[in-house]
Amino acid sequence: IPLAHPFGDGEALCLHRSLEATADALGPDGRAYREMLQPFVENHERLLSDVLKPLPIPEHPILMARFGLQAIRSARNLAEAKFRGARVRALFAGLAAHAMIPLDQTATAAFGILLAVLAHGVGWPIVKGGSQKLADALADCFREKGGEIRTGTSVGSLGDLPGADHYFFDVTPRQLLNIGGLDLAEGYRRRLSRFRYGPGVCKVDWALSAPIPWKAEACRKAGTVHLGGSFDEIDAAIRDAHEGRRCLSPYVVLAQPSLFDPSRVPDGRHTAWAYCHAPHGSGEDVAGLIEERIEQHAPGFRGLILTKSSLSPEAMERHNPNYVGGGINGGLQDLFQLYTRPVLSLFPY
Repeated sequence: IPLAHPFGDGEALCLHRSLEATADALGPDGRAYREMLQPFVENHERLLSDVLKPLPIPEHPILMARFGLQAIRSARNLAEAKFRGARVRALFAGLAAHAMIPLDQTATAAFGILLAVLAHGVGWPIVKGGSQKLADALADCFREKGGEIRTGTSVGSLGDLPGADHYFFDVTPRQLLNIGGLDLAEGYRRRLSRFRYGPGVCKVDWALSAPIPWKAEACRKAGTVHLGGSFDEIDAAIRDAHEGRRCLSPYVVLAQPSLFDPSRVPDGRHTAWAYCHAPHGSGEDVAGLIEERIEQHAPGFRGLILTKSSLSPEAMERHNPNYVGGGINGGLQDLFQLYTRPVLSLFPY
């Protein structure tokens, strides 16, 4: 199951690979859910080819127009208009919350729709052997084409790089502005300097002696579990982080890959990781709050922990300077920066 969203009574709603199976389990809201997503799921490759571009001229304008009419809405507006059940609204809130901005903001529905489309169209896969395998495969492909990879070197100016006709900087605007000798136009520099960053995350990784003992059986079959309760509870947690407040009841995104990939762990052992949203640049480690949230839905979880590693937003930025303030979205993804990154331009780079 790509996703399970448990509730306090031990029940859960799920996103199955099958759109039909998911809709059938949503009761009176199943029909609305199916009608909203079916045209996008059936055409997910075409949709994604258009969506994953900066300010594109779409190759499939009718499909994109249909998507745009839904995606431009706030998650709250769409959920309240489409679904009658509080739990189905909560399920959608958990998806839309990956935008990491309050759910009454314009275009937050886009995140919820796209993540659901991906769950039904291709699933939410994990990389066999661990995510490092994906980085290794990309590196191998690059080297096979004649590329060379150097690490452990800080680039402070163009003079730190070998001569080339073109340079590609996989950084956020803040890092780019700190690299000397690029001869960027002053107007472009000013526009880059106005790029906005959002809240951070606190992330925890665990080594476990056994699988997480979820009360909801569906959670024991899910790669990802959203822990957040109702729509309003999830929105409040996101809003607290967005506005710089500590949240005592965070919305938690949890993954448990070893249930499906035993090659990641020694026999009989398991791993899990989770994160919650936190104020930009916060140095507070809220691993205890995350574990408390898990314990509510999986009594006995803490007793399974063999060891753990946790990173506050501040530590996340030290780990990867592109996570400015601990933000894993590479900058605020509201309407004005969702398709206009890093600046509003037909050629933004």
